Amino acid sequence: MFTLTEVASLNDIQPTYRILKPWWDVFMDYLGIVMLMLAIFSGTMQLTKDQVVCLPILEQTPEGAGGFLGPQPPETADRLWNKESAIGEQAAPLMPQPTGVRTKLDFQQYVFVNQMCYHVALPWYSKYFPYLALIHTIVLMVSSNFWFKYPKTSSKIEHFVSILGKCFESPWTTKALSETACEDSEENKLRLAGASSLLKHLSTSSEEGSPNQSAPMLTKSGVTFSAEKLVSEVPAMTILDKKDGEQAKALFEKVRKFRAHVEDSDLIYRLYAIQTVIKTVKFILILCYTMTFVASIDFDHVCEPEIKHLTGYSKFHCTHNMAFMIKKLLVSYIALICVYGVICIYTLFWLFRRPLKEYSFEKVREESSFSDIPDVKNDFAFLLHMVDQYDQLYSKRFGVFLSEVSENKLREISLNHEWTFEKLRQHVTRNLQEKLELHLFMLSGVPDAVFDLTDLEILKLELIPEARITAKISQMINLQELHFYHCPAKVEQTAFIFLRDHLRCLHVKFTDVAEIPSWVYLLKNLRELYLVGNLNSENNKMIGLESLRDLRHLNILHLKSNLTKIPTNITDLSPHLIKLVIHNDGTKLLVLNSLKKIMNLAELELLNCELERIPHAIFSLNNLQELDLKSNNIRTIEEIISFQHLKRLSCLKLWHNKIITIPLSISHVKSLESLFLSHNKLESLPSSLFTLLKLRYLDVSHNSIVVIPPEAGFLQNLQHFAITGNKVEVVPKQLLKCNKLRTLCLGHNCISSIPEKIGQLSQLTHLELKGNCLDRLPAQLGQCCLLRRGCLIVEDHLFDSLPMEVKESINQESSVSFPNGCKCLSDGR
Repeated sequence: MFTLTEVASLNDIQPTYRILKPWWDVFMDYLGIVMLMLAIFSGTMQLTKDQVVCLPILEQTPEGAGGFLGPQPPETADRLWNKESAIGEQAAPLMPQPTGVRTKLDFQQYVFVNQMCYHVALPWYSKYFPYLALIHTIVLMVSSNFWFKYPKTSSKIEHFVSILGKCFESPWTTKALSETACEDSEENKLRLAGASSLLKHLSTSSEEGSPNQSAPMLTKSGVTFSAEKLVSEVPAMTILDKKDGEQAKALFEKVRKFRAHVEDSDLIYRLYAIQTVIKTVKFILILCYTMTFVASIDFDHVCEPEIKHLTGYSKFHCTHNMAFMIKKLLVSYIALICVYGVICIYTLFWLFRRPLKEYSFEKVREESSFSDIPDVKNDFAFLLHMVDQYDQLYSKRFGVFLSEVSENKLREISLNHEWTFEKLRQHVTRNLQEKLELHLFMLSGVPDAVFDLTDLEILKLELIPEARITAKISQMINLQELHFYHCPAKVEQTAFIFLRDHLRCLHVKFTDVAEIPSWVYLLKNLRELYLVGNLNSENNKMIGLESLRDLRHLNILHLKSNLTKIPTNITDLSPHLIKLVIHNDGTKLLVLNSLKKIMNLAELELLNCELERIPHAIFSLNNLQELDLKSNNIRTIEEIISFQHLKRLSCLKLWHNKIITIPLSISHVKSLESLFLSHNKLESLPSSLFTLLKLRYLDVSHNSIVVIPPEAGFLQNLQHFAITGNKVEVVPKQLLKCNKLRTLCLGHNCISSIPEKIGQLSQLTHLELKGNCLDRLPAQLGQCCLLRRGCLIVEDHLFDSLPMEVKESINQESSVSFPNGCKCLSDGR
């Protein structure tokens, strides 16, 4: 037999799982132990005591006999009787005369008969009751705890119990519940009153001077803002230790991942329901057949084994010594099973009475300030229902780690503790425009100390998931430029009013157009807007930009996206939009009709839009001054003659295309001052190009040009000429008649000599000759009094071939800033 300890181990579970054991499971576990002890006790008694005692039943009854005689022949019986009587008379003086009937069976025959009758006459249930009780009890115990042992559920349960224990003991839980559960109503009233007065003050001091104009605008737009806070408000939460804060952050992440993993299925719930149903069916089965066989347990039995040829008797009268005890134990077992079954039925009622695959934290939301604690479902909900049967405090403390508000408060506390004013001040830099700039990257939020940097001019926030602009930003009176890179910023209403009146430049980088904050479209004093991201909707047919009508002072709009057509919303900006930049990522821009309506446009850039020709819509922009069609697929520019109607067009950039020839009609565009044709497939320059007498900047580098026409000398206003990376062999002397040249780029060609007249270029400050076939440099370079070594791009050995006085003249240090922006410093390079 098994020992009690060995069998009871089947019912053991980890002590930490006790929080998932409701009272009925605990009660059934104790009932199982009692039934187990009863089964073991019954089996032990059966093994240690004789089960059956049998005596033969005589078939004939002699006169005066006090017992039964076996079926023996009369002669033999008389002799035996007389012999026994004689022996009895002789022994009379020694012992009393025996009475009764002698059966003539020895001890081994009795043992044999007892064993035979135990198997033949005794009912099977009397013999196997202890074993059946033991098996049934083991099955019930296994069924009760199978969900703790099954691999697919045990891992989830173990993880849940571990997280639940850590959440219960976390210092953050205690602080969150104790410091935010009860908020004073009077303090809230004062806070709202203070915020209202601040709103009124800021609205009154806006540019329009009307305190009632902001409210209608916000109402009409339907924009929602985050909750208000006073500028001088101090966070209510005390600072956690760094270790406790990191542990709490890890718990939030664990809870989030566990919820996502467990809410996908209801395996634990189904397994628990199935094992409860199995226990109920088992109870009914045991009760039915046990009640049937309980009446068959009796003390007296008549046994008729087929052993007459061995003992001389055919019937035996037997007694079952343990019948009374087994019957009592069986009745006790039935009583325990009935109690067990009632509890199983109650469990089924509890399981199906209400939906246990849904759990609501409504009570926790009412008692605390964490009104955003979400309801959960499936196995997660079922586990919380089970925990509630143990102690509802566990679920209440666990709910703190399901709240985004709680997580944000924790991040805010940790963030403000780490990023102090002094640390932020160290990260402030000056950009190329000598403006104070702060760039925050991959933080959990915006530190409060940022808004104390009152002299900051540019604030860049990148990859900050919970960027929240509070009312304290109104202290940053010098702030003019904001950058949000993949940073969905939430702005309080007071902060929005400040930004609406003071912000001048805004950069927003996003993945989907829905990530652009709605308040962006209401910044009435915004001058420049840069949007970088996918502006197409899911069906790739409509543009997701909202109305831009409220951006009444926007002058520059930069869109870097994958547009197939120019958004019609841009026409809302027509009266005041001066510069429009559309930078596609290789997506072909098909529809440009909206451009015709932006009549005041002065600068237009259509970059990487896969254009094959110059769009006709451009020819309607009479105020256009600069056009940039860089990195397209333009092969021919025959339409360039239409530019003659754009009287203000001064800069034309057609670089990085596939243009083969320049049409003669380019001579009609008399207003051109700058022409960029680099990185194309030009093989020649037409003479008509050099009739553009206003041309000051000409760049035809990186083509396949062989000859520079002598007509280049006609461009008396030319200041910058670049023909780097071509196949030019000769520099015409006429080119050197352009006395206003300041930059001359002739590098990486096939030039073998430089005319001596280069000394006539008295204003030359930058000369590039590197990568040619030169043997020497003309000594007349010394006459270019503004040319310095740092702006003379040539091989060292060619420079060394110059006369000493020329080298000394060029090597003279100069810190003069020339009009073209080149600042030459002699450093010997």
